Amino acid sequence: PAMALLLLSLAWYLWVEISDVPVYIMPGPIVVIKHLIQDIGFFAQHGAITLFHATTGFGLGTIVAICAATIMTHSKFLERTIFPVAILIKVTPIVAIVPLLIIWFGFGSPPIVITAGLITFFPVLVNTLTGLKSVNHGALDFFHSIHASKKEIFLKLRVPSSLPYLFAAFRISIPLSVIGAVVGELFGGSQGLGSVIFVAHHNLDMPTSFSAILILSMIGIILTMLPSYLESRLLFWHDSSISQ
Repeated sequence: PAMALLLLSLAWYLWVEISDVPVYIMPGPIVVIKHLIQDIGFFAQHGAITLFHATTGFGLGTIVAICAATIMTHSKFLERTIFPVAILIKVTPIVAIVPLLIIWFGFGSPPIVITAGLITFFPVLVNTLTGLKSVNHGALDFFHSIHASKKEIFLKLRVPSSLPYLFAAFRISIPLSVIGAVVGELFGGSQGLGSVIFVAHHNLDMPTSFSAILILSMIGIILTMLPSYLESRLLFWHDSSISQ
């Protein structure tokens, strides 16, 4: 990966230098890195705000999705009732929802966090629901044979079986939460990397815009690696971890 990024940066640098592209259209990687280092405090402050919005929204969407999946697992009626609503949320473009959230909740963090939560909700819901239902039939028959209660079956069989699916959902949803946070900041935020990119775009300040994008990429990479690390530590007993 490091070699691929190095080659990509080199191609970027050579293209900008050979084509003599103006900075306000495409700054070179050296210009971007220098600008980032010079204003590192500014980008760190706004990056921390975006990270807060993304992780808070991810936590909110995950909690609601897990609770909904748990309810749907125990009731076919509620599953048929809730799932169409979840699909409706999924297929509605998030950029169409953000202006409504700003009208309802005002400017600031609440609509941004809700935006990140909405874009996180569906993948976690689907994977958790699939995991809770994907139990080993032999193990389920054994639990029934010893007259285990529904609570015991859920906590000791269904929950462990769902964890690999849940971590797979996390790897998908955490980067999406960053996207949701940036979209929310673009529309209704005065702080965060999304607002930095919005202002820089209107001022044709491409070094600032590219520096903010670079910070966003670093945040996304770190947040994507985190669930993979936790999965390798917590699910060492599962086939997916053993095969690795």
